[in-house]
Amino acid sequence: MKKYLLPENGNFYKSNLHCHSTFSDGKWTPEEIKEKYMRRGYSIIAYTDHRTLHSHQYLTDDRFLALDGFEIDVSESEDKNGRGYKKTCHFCLIAKKQGTPHHDFGDEDTYTPENISRIMKEARKLGFFVTYNHPNWSLEDFSDYINYDGMDAVEIVNYGCVAVGYQDYVPMVYDEMLRYGKRIYCIGTDDNHNRYDEDSVYCDSFGGFTVIKADELKYESITAALENGAFYTSQGPEIKSLWYEDGKIHIETSPVKKIDFVFGSRRAETRIAEKDCYITEAECTVPEDSIFVRISAKDENGLPADTNAYFVDELNK
Repeated sequence: MKKYLLPENGNFYKSNLHCHSTFSDGKWTPEEIKEKYMRRGYSIIAYTDHRTLHSHQYLTDDRFLALDGFEIDVSESEDKNGRGYKKTCHFCLIAKKQGTPHHDFGDEDTYTPENISRIMKEARKLGFFVTYNHPNWSLEDFSDYINYDGMDAVEIVNYGCVAVGYQDYVPMVYDEMLRYGKRIYCIGTDDNHNRYDEDSVYCDSFGGFTVIKADELKYESITAALENGAFYTSQGPEIKSLWYEDGKIHIETSPVKKIDFVFGSRRAETRIAEKDCYITEAECTVPEDSIFVRISAKDENGLPADTNAYFVDELNK
């Protein structure tokens, strides 16, 4: 039986799920962000200014949806281990329902995995979609993020960090989390602050995005799609269809040069276009001993589109 991993029906909506405006340390107003992103084909912006939720529902119309949210940071108070730097943990909370108020979680300055997990879990109970952000910029490593419980997704790419030189396209971080038992999604974001003009090569907008498939551009339709994993992440290519049938996973894409299948073990497979050619679809048998399967499709510039991970035990139910 064919199991669609992206819904068979519905519309694709391009989104930026991590954004800073003049309500915190961004340089563009919420209105400017809407106008500039819509010109680039975006339909959804999650406004996630620092530490306080500001609703921008007045910007929502038939062609654009503002999601309400905010970003929390929990940081070391001092460099306790003599590393020469302090670690920090950042995560965004996106309200799954309109009208969800800001919440003060208390003790947002105690940098321990127990406290960070407490805030994440409490946020989920209050109706927020929780995304763990830019681990490299945060100077966190496996010993830190593997102990965080309560996130819905990790940023597989944070373009704002990539744009200034950080290695925050992190598929290996996502794979580590999956192999160690976290069943979470991956998203792409800009985390834009817009200190440069939108046409500058240093602009931190329009580089990492999440494409959500839903029946309509309505608040709770979109957040339900987020909650159900009905989306993919990209820095360029499009994923047009994705399904699982008779032990094989199938993908259809815009023209790309390479499609990689990752299984959470030493096994992996790839499909590569011949010279001067492109590929737009591929299929692969999922090995029985796989933990999960996820797919990365790369264009001629090496820019990827990434699916969420799908766990084999759930695929075969």
